[in-house]
Amino acid sequence: MHSLRSIAFGPKPRLRSAALCLCGLLVLLGSAATSTGASDPAKTVGPNACGECHKEEVEAWKGSHHFKTYREMPRSTKADEIADKLGVRRIRQESLCRSCHFTVQAKGNNREEPIAGISCESCHSAGQDWIKVHSSWSGKTPLFETKAEEKVRWQQSDAKGMIRPRSFYLLAKNCYTCHVVPEEDLVNKGGHRAGSEFELVSWTQGEVRHNTWYTKGRENAVASAQRMRMLYLIGLGVDLETALRGIGKAKVRWLYAFEMAKRADRARKQLDVVAKAVPGVPEIAEIVKLSHSAGLRLNNERRLTAAADGISKQLVQITEKYDGSTMGGLDSLIPGPDKYKGTARKPPS
Repeated sequence: MHSLRSIAFGPKPRLRSAALCLCGLLVLLGSAATSTGASDPAKTVGPNACGECHKEEVEAWKGSHHFKTYREMPRSTKADEIADKLGVRRIRQESLCRSCHFTVQAKGNNREEPIAGISCESCHSAGQDWIKVHSSWSGKTPLFETKAEEKVRWQQSDAKGMIRPRSFYLLAKNCYTCHVVPEEDLVNKGGHRAGSEFELVSWTQGEVRHNTWYTKGRENAVASAQRMRMLYLIGLGVDLETALRGIGKAKVRWLYAFEMAKRADRARKQLDVVAKAVPGVPEIAEIVKLSHSAGLRLNNERRLTAAADGISKQLVQITEKYDGSTMGGLDSLIPGPDKYKGTARKPPS
């Protein structure tokens, strides 16, 4: 039997041999809601519309790989290799690439055009329906809007599709939708990675951090301890949910299915640890139980999807019931600053 490392990263074995090895892994692991997706091009307003108020946030974004992907990704040698294998001639015009690497806006004559890299609306959803409500201050100014008016404004923004920083589950879904590659052919045929070693705390507190609004640009601080706990827990749950959906969609016993099975197993083992660390959150144990109910096997989409849907419901319930204040047991598990992905840009002096 090949080791896990040789199957995943070593020379490509003969198809029959690899299939048998992966089949064994999937059965071994198994024995023991729909993703939010890309921003709607027809409702995308573009980062300039957000930058009218969020100048410091936009400046922080400009120092990130999310911003740079617009120019750098199409010129990447690796991107060219993947495109060649998939028969893609123009990377910015191919939906397989655009949905994750670019912000796309609808133009005239039924045409869609990439206008930026991964930007505001990639995370917070297309803004056409909610941006005016979000920024109207109830027709007043920030100084004179009452708390009651502010509450109504946020409720209306949520109802129109805005994904706010407090929407832990929806934000995590948008992150994992791309950071765990959702297309089997991209991996098996194109040679694309099956996903990055993405973890919500370490990646959101690095270069993509833009926590400047409440200090009026004076600092770009890390998240609070309570927020870190919620990011960590919800991130692990969405990681597991996304991997289960990936296995359910996989058609062949090859690298993509193998990587999704490993990812799911790793996430649920860590959630076992988390469940012991915060026993006052019974939903975590239920998530682990649901993940085991399906079995990490191919041609099992119905049960895997049902398990993923159940996990989704539990995660939403966690975001509605808890704010992280009672989850101090997670603090020793949460990645520290040495694990943050890149360096956050500081506001100008």
